[in-house]
Amino acid sequence: MRIGLTGGGTGGHFYPIVAVVEEIQKISEEERLVLPQYTYYADTPYNERLLFENRITYTHIPAGKWRRYFSVRNYLDIFKTLAGIVKATGTLFKTYPDVIFSKGGYASFPAVFVARLLRIPLIIHESDSTPGRVNRWAAKYATRIAVSYPDAFSFFPEGKTAVTGNPIRASIQHPVKVGAHEFLDLDPNLATILILGGSQGSQKINDILLDILPDLLTRYQVIHQVGRKNLHEVKERANYLLTDNNLSKRYKLFDYLNDSALRMAAGVATLVISRAGSSIFEIAQWGVPSIIIPIPETVSHDQVTNAFTYARFGGAIVMEENNLTAHVLSSEINRLLGNSVLLTKMAEGAKSFARPDAARAIARELIQICLSHEQ
Repeated sequence: MRIGLTGGGTGGHFYPIVAVVEEIQKISEEERLVLPQYTYYADTPYNERLLFENRITYTHIPAGKWRRYFSVRNYLDIFKTLAGIVKATGTLFKTYPDVIFSKGGYASFPAVFVARLLRIPLIIHESDSTPGRVNRWAAKYATRIAVSYPDAFSFFPEGKTAVTGNPIRASIQHPVKVGAHEFLDLDPNLATILILGGSQGSQKINDILLDILPDLLTRYQVIHQVGRKNLHEVKERANYLLTDNNLSKRYKLFDYLNDSALRMAAGVATLVISRAGSSIFEIAQWGVPSIIIPIPETVSHDQVTNAFTYARFGGAIVMEENNLTAHVLSSEINRLLGNSVLLTKMAEGAKSFARPDAARAIARELIQICLSHEQ
């Protein structure tokens, strides 16, 4: 079995691919199937360690990005995409996978385009409630289409589309509660706020959080994931704000939470504050109430819709960035953490949105297509 993988540019594209590969491995071992060979076609490996651990071969395929604003780079990137199509043609013709799994995004276009030319079966997955350009185009030729949000179903052909949810890696699906407070040096008797800005962090959320940090620490504990590029600045500002503050130990600052630390943080979290990317599905799986602050529509076409779609299930409240101030965020945090009945209802709402079998459902379809080629 040969399975091609493509998509990229962000962790929201990359990590679900890894989650699906993990499930393919499990199914193959359970059913004594020949372990597949995987090739990941993208313009960047994104996380070489995870590729190596999952026996995924990386093949560099150039890809240009089309930005939603005027930029000369849009036109220069056309040549990157053309180069990617040329390279993908040679690569896919040589390796000829039984099926390709695409997560969409600009990095997937060359491989998906060539898969169409070579009539290679294609399964696509759409993470957002409003599909991206590449997946909308690829849907015409896809064998199967999986979507994370029910709202996205209407954008695709009904006969070959299913709502699966978003694949989540097994290593972060289940929060760890036992020993988590000790691991993070936190007080088990205090409510804990977990702030996630994605692997790159969120400057806006970081700034507002620091404005209210000393006041928050009088009532709560804070785990703050700021992003690697923001660590130095946030650390300096936090140290200044908390100088001679005897509650400073309640603030835990991280540039990035690895899988173990993230599961521990999820295990102690009373409330999560997050952007509206793929982290929504992780929060829902954990069953933790949340405040979702989507990236504005002028920057990201999908996060606002994602946030409000999730909020309809009752697991979160949405605060739009354009209306966000330190006072408003502080008041909302106090309102939620002061109402245990509401928090319980939100936790139930989060769990009702979660789809823990997403990766397995997609893995099953990929294996089925591979096996049909061998008959």
